Amino acid sequence: MNTTDSTGGTGRTGSVIVVGAGPTGLLLAGDLAAAGVPVTLVERRPHQISNLSRAFAVHARTLEQLDARGLADELETKGQQLQRFRLFGSLALQLDELPSRFKHLLVVPQYEVEKLLERRAVDAGVDFAYETEMTGLDQDADGVSVHVRTGGETRDLRAAYVVGTDGMRSSVRTALGLPFPGKSVIRSVLLADVRLADQPDDVLTVNTVGDAFAFIAPFGDGYYRVIAWNRAHDVPDDAPLDLDEVRETARLALGQDYGMHDARWLSRFHSDERQAPKYRVGRVMLAGDAAHVHTPAGGQGMNTGMQDAVNLGWKLAAVVDGRADEALLDTYEAERHPVGKAVLRSSGGIVRLAMAKRPWTLAARSAVSAAVTHARPARSRAVGQVTGLGFAYAAPRGAHRLVGKRVPDVRLADGGRLYEALREGKFVLIQPRGTNGPGELLPKEAAVVTHWASGRDLVLLVRPDGYAAWAGNTLNHSDLSKGVVENFRWT
Repeated sequence: MNTTDSTGGTGRTGSVIVVGAGPTGLLLAGDLAAAGVPVTLVERRPHQISNLSRAFAVHARTLEQLDARGLADELETKGQQLQRFRLFGSLALQLDELPSRFKHLLVVPQYEVEKLLERRAVDAGVDFAYETEMTGLDQDADGVSVHVRTGGETRDLRAAYVVGTDGMRSSVRTALGLPFPGKSVIRSVLLADVRLADQPDDVLTVNTVGDAFAFIAPFGDGYYRVIAWNRAHDVPDDAPLDLDEVRETARLALGQDYGMHDARWLSRFHSDERQAPKYRVGRVMLAGDAAHVHTPAGGQGMNTGMQDAVNLGWKLAAVVDGRADEALLDTYEAERHPVGKAVLRSSGGIVRLAMAKRPWTLAARSAVSAAVTHARPARSRAVGQVTGLGFAYAAPRGAHRLVGKRVPDVRLADGGRLYEALREGKFVLIQPRGTNGPGELLPKEAAVVTHWASGRDLVLLVRPDGYAAWAGNTLNHSDLSKGVVENFRWT
């Protein structure tokens, strides 16, 4: 068995191996490579962008992060914008007043997201290892050896860190011996790619009636993805499936089947709710579906995984580069595990309310619908949860109220925007106009120093993932400088 590092040399450990080339892995690998970290992306499948993926929703917070990588505007041309997102029954979320540049949900197939992320990863220098299966790993104080098989050949890849982004049946998680507690929530979900004789009125068509649920979304090439479920027809995933069953379930939920014909793909699957108890074991981390899976309700799955990658990427790059202590990696699990847990609760809650039948669950659904529709705080919480804009990370005791919060795409004095400044992959320090103070103390290779377009007296240090690391509005420059520099080193 040959032993090599992840870039093909020998003995080098200042690199990262990412296992799994879905949206989470592609985004993470691209971020690391853009930061100068040697990355190998291991994928057991052949090199292809599959149309079998289930995700169709890109929410505002993910669009903001893609904007910080110069990708959002191009992706917007590939999909359709939706200002109103129906969850079930009469409950819909209005998105046209979101506190974001992206006041909508983008309906776009997952493979379009993957195409953009793959191109960026290639341009950044990621080393792709397709048709390569991870069979195990061993880690020590200096790095991780990943055992892989390509065709009939086995070998070891060596790197400083490994990240498993290899889905619900993650080989990386299995190799770590981590459990994946949870349960199957929905069984015998139907997937079909079909043409329609009658075009739906809405971009997304979704409804629930009794035991039946159906969802229809366009691919943009004349085909539509149908996801359907009939709770009264619970059969194994390998049971035979034909288009008549899909049509029947759609008619039960939607009142019509829109003339479905010419199916190019049919399948069943089951939807689980599971979460790994830990996202980090030594030098190995988990992200995306390898760390958490949940129902597709609310379209949060792909988005949550990509946000994992955004959180982890800059931290891992800083540690590998020697700019941060390894303890920084602990903050990845501390920040993202609660988010994964919250998404499990919210997506599961949407499904249970949508499929409510008993009087008390129907009453609960009516109460939730009324609260979200008529009470601004409840509506804001629901919209923030589903779009990702409302998530915040815990801040140290005594920190400014903004610390840990998402920072909006504010205008800067040079005419640009914050998320344009974040495209350099660095911290961004925003200062009052006419002052330089703390900015003079930050290393230029790791921080962008700029000023507010407005007359704010706030000094704000923004992390590479767009969350506030430190803030202060005192006029004492010595205190400001001390606070900024200390927090920059910590983060």
